[in-house]
Amino acid sequence: MLFGIAITLISLWYGQNNGLMPAAASAEASSVDSLFQLMLTISFGLTLLVQGVLVIAFFKFRRRPGDHSDGPPIHGNLSLEILWTAIPAVTVLAVGIYSFEIYNAMGGLDPMVSGQHSMEAHAKMRGSAIAAPLPGENGATPPAERSQIALGIGARPDELGQNANVVVDVSGLQYAWLFNYADSGVIAGELHVPVDQDVQLNITAQDVIHAFWLPELRLKQDAIPGMTTELRFKTTKVGTYAVVCAELCGGYHGAMRTQMIVQTPEDYQAWVQENAVAQNPNLAETLAVKPEEMSNSEFLAPYAKEMGVNEELLAQIQTEVHPQ
Repeated sequence: MLFGIAITLISLWYGQNNGLMPAAASAEASSVDSLFQLMLTISFGLTLLVQGVLVIAFFKFRRRPGDHSDGPPIHGNLSLEILWTAIPAVTVLAVGIYSFEIYNAMGGLDPMVSGQHSMEAHAKMRGSAIAAPLPGENGATPPAERSQIALGIGARPDELGQNANVVVDVSGLQYAWLFNYADSGVIAGELHVPVDQDVQLNITAQDVIHAFWLPELRLKQDAIPGMTTELRFKTTKVGTYAVVCAELCGGYHGAMRTQMIVQTPEDYQAWVQENAVAQNPNLAETLAVKPEEMSNSEFLAPYAKEMGVNEELLAQIQTEVHPQ
């Protein structure tokens, strides 16, 4: 009994104070850490138990000097075998249920990204045993659209149906990550996100399979050629964190690293605006002009040439609509 109590206390202490994980920087990290601590506590306790029994047996049941007799003819113990089969089975089942709950809480069961589809949609997928019309016929989903079905970590249960604050398209290629902020036209080699806001990454690969891994966020998602996967999260700490490829993708796989910079919302907006202007010089003029301060003629003038309207006709139209 004392041996069992000691193992339990040591395992609980080590599970909570192992120091093996990097600093947590996302809302999802605490859930992953709790699962890791539980599994480490159980595995460390089992290790102490098995190794402790072996050490005790080594000394207690060793052959004594001058004893040349055979050992006792023990052929089995049914009760003991049932016990050491039932305990691991119950433990694995409990851990499995707990991990499933954490996966759901993180957004892994979001129907928009978890691959859950109706029977009708399943019938239209390639390889289905259910009869289905040819692609493009009778409303069947074309292959190009099917390839865009997202998989991964989506919105948490309390945020289902809500759009993320920031959406970034991530592309992996040998041996770099590219980040495309479609709303602002910014393309960068490092990921910038605002703290305490929902971020959605739409991840794909240009050549081979990569894996987008954020150790401090406890999140990892495959980047697959021809398919878009999703990773949604909320950071909790301002700072700079590593982005690592966790899938062997070639000879320079180890060099496929970049960083995620978590900024305050104000700093993030300043970074977006600065890079948007730097990458799109014409945008600076657009931002400098206030449409509400322009006359109708001034506002329509840039579009007159594109529409095939000369300045005289534009002036005549303005005169007829707003006579002096």
